[in-house]
Amino acid sequence: MTALIPGWRGLRALTPDGRLLFMTRCVRLFAYGLLAVVLVLYLAQLGFSEARIGLLLTLTLVGDTAISLWLTTRADRIGRRGMLLAGAVLMILAGVVFATTRNFLWLLLAATIGVISPSGNEVGPFLSIEQAALSQVIADERRTAVFAWYALVGSLATALGSLTGGVLTQSLQRAALGTVTSYRVTVLGYALLGLVMALLFTRLSPAVEVAAPGEAAAGGFSKKTLLGLGHSRAVVFRLSGLFALDAFGGGFVIQSIAAYWFHLRFGVNAAMLGGLFFGANLVAGLSALAAAAVARRFGLINTMVFTHLPSNILLIMVPLMPNLTLATIVLWLRFSISQMDVPTRQSYTMAVVRPEERAAAAGVTNVVRTTGAAIAPLFAGVLLGHPALLGVPFYLAGGLKIIYDLLLYRSFKKVVPPEERQAAPGSG
Repeated sequence: MTALIPGWRGLRALTPDGRLLFMTRCVRLFAYGLLAVVLVLYLAQLGFSEARIGLLLTLTLVGDTAISLWLTTRADRIGRRGMLLAGAVLMILAGVVFATTRNFLWLLLAATIGVISPSGNEVGPFLSIEQAALSQVIADERRTAVFAWYALVGSLATALGSLTGGVLTQSLQRAALGTVTSYRVTVLGYALLGLVMALLFTRLSPAVEVAAPGEAAAGGFSKKTLLGLGHSRAVVFRLSGLFALDAFGGGFVIQSIAAYWFHLRFGVNAAMLGGLFFGANLVAGLSALAAAAVARRFGLINTMVFTHLPSNILLIMVPLMPNLTLATIVLWLRFSISQMDVPTRQSYTMAVVRPEERAAAAGVTNVVRTTGAAIAPLFAGVLLGHPALLGVPFYLAGGLKIIYDLLLYRSFKKVVPPEERQAAPGSG
């Protein structure tokens, strides 16, 4: 029975390091989901305007971008374990500062140099370096399926974190701790989970590094590199430009903003928001396994584009719904296919670059995605401050992401990854 489940054999064959990377992914995405549901509500309760909140979210993502770029483009050469541990320390720092002060300048500083996720999605150096390490220990033909499981466990962890964040804050408020205090406890929980992740990273073995000492000098790395990239630079830069457009569109409706929109539009409280986004992330995670099966038959690029297009149409439809029930249904339908491009996109990037440049390639592409996503909340915050413009972030997000899909297909439909060249008849 388990043989019918995509990627199951690859999962069973994972090394202890591979299983540890799955664990750190779960802890991290649980923490991100925990925080995302309440972060904007918390900042609003501290007395900040929508425009200031938008600025803070933007600088949070900008800071994560700069830190991620520095760490990921050096991870292959300096050491992946050390870079992962550094990211965890910055995550702890950001959580502690956000939980202990309401001074806007201190929050801006923590947002800039720390690692904090207002979207519920990956930020920081973790995803890029973990993808490179996983690609090193699995066969090409199993990469997409294992990445699909990696996406699935992350979505499930985010969903559970979102549910926990909503229920926890609501329970604390019922216990008469006060609204701000209840949110602050949740933010401290985020910092504590960063500490757990740091401890797990210390248990990784030297096998996660790209090469043993001396191998890099023997020719594994090109001396002529930019951002850690040599031979793969052109294709990575082309992908990066497209990914930035996609992320800029998505930045208008990151989970914190979407949660706040549901609160403004329909008066949804924190507990209900937790349940709403638990369901959304759950269906998104389950769709990842389907993505692996679809990609095996039709190819990575086709799967990325033709599952993403209808999801963006559904995104545009969310603010057009007249009540909470219909808006929730459309959002869940959107999530049921919107994340199918995630494991396929990650696998495709790892497939078309040199093995010794994987962490740098993942770092650059993920950083430009974070950059694109970082700019949009600044505008989304302003739009949410005007009742007549509440639906505009959804329209902008869906439209920009549709343009991305069309450009991606046009640019990369003929760039075939190795595993599809080896099985061309079945790749559609």
